Amino acid sequence: MKHGKKYIDSAKLIDNLKAYDPEEAIDLVCKTSKAKFDETIEISVRLGVDPRHADQQVRGAVVLPHGTGRVVRVLVITKGDKAKEAEAAGADMVGGEEMIQKIQTENWFGFDVMVATPDMMGVIGRIGRILGPKGLMPNPKSGTVTMDIAKAVNDIKAGKVEYRVDKTAIVHCPIGKASFGPQKLQENLTALMDAINKAKPAAAKGIYVRSLYLSSTMGPGVKVNPLKF
Repeated sequence: MKHGKKYIDSAKLIDNLKAYDPEEAIDLVCKTSKAKFDETIEISVRLGVDPRHADQQVRGAVVLPHGTGRVVRVLVITKGDKAKEAEAAGADMVGGEEMIQKIQTENWFGFDVMVATPDMMGVIGRIGRILGPKGLMPNPKSGTVTMDIAKAVNDIKAGKVEYRVDKTAIVHCPIGKASFGPQKLQENLTALMDAINKAKPAAAKGIYVRSLYLSSTMGPGVKVNPLKF
């Protein structure tokens, strides 16, 4: 892979053989974020779990103290009084079966997160094969299947992020924007890692957090000392 001049210059600032303390790693990631847009800062955490086993899945959600810096469009699938509750809470779109039909027939995805009440999951299940691969399927573990619609919408708008281990035992998750500065990014990182640690499966053996990297959208990765978490 060929990299641009900015990437190469940024990579020179990083010692690939060193595992940095979180504060130093965040400072480096901010310094190496040189794109013309406000880059997203993301973590990649390799966990000591085997995702092939159901009892070693790691999945959940956490509200970051300073949000993600991203505007999130929320679609709520519900009916009756809950629809009014969703609208009052600030949901961008609210509907029932007609919204499911629109996704199914028009391949419409004008939203970032779908929230639903439990009574609508039977209807949503019809398009599970469409929503699943895109990571849009509502799930009780992430708080997107709930009767407390107002709280779900407010949390998402406030900066709630979902984390989930993939088939290679790695969790990828944003912790904010480069413009946040080191302190806010540090607080978001700490909140996310606390949540991931609390989600450790009882069946997981040995070292849980194996490795941790921070990177900006266009910048090189910075290795973080996993023992700090």
